[in-house]
Amino acid sequence: MKSIKIIVIATLALLASCQKSNLSEITLINSEEMKGLLEEQEVQLVDVRTVKEFNEHYIEGAENIVFDDNFDLKLDSLDKEKPVVVYCRKGGRSAKCAEILQQKGFKKIYDLKGGMYRNGF
Repeated sequence: MKSIKIIVIATLALLASCQKSNLSEITLINSEEMKGLLEEQEVQLVDVRTVKEFNEHYIEGAENIVFDDNFDLKLDSLDKEKPVVVYCRKGGRSAKCAEILQQKGFKKIYDLKGGMYRNGF
């Protein structure tokens, strides 16, 4: 009888650990999908490239949030309830930023797959 209880408890614990987390999904988008989001929805557009890269060229309406010592504080200024579209040059920094946004509890996160230069921006 004790072994059955142990098996039931172990099974329940395993099932509980396998449940889907409450983290939102990060949706990878291409340039056409991004343009559609920017036209159709009120989104927060975040450019995570360097200031120099941003000053050379950026997507209209983007806010430049650079990876620095104040990065987390800057992200906290965004609205967690509004969709966030994040991009960088090649996709690496935006992927890291999207994961941080996910951990912070943002509801809708879109990441421009491959960055702005691979997508013709």
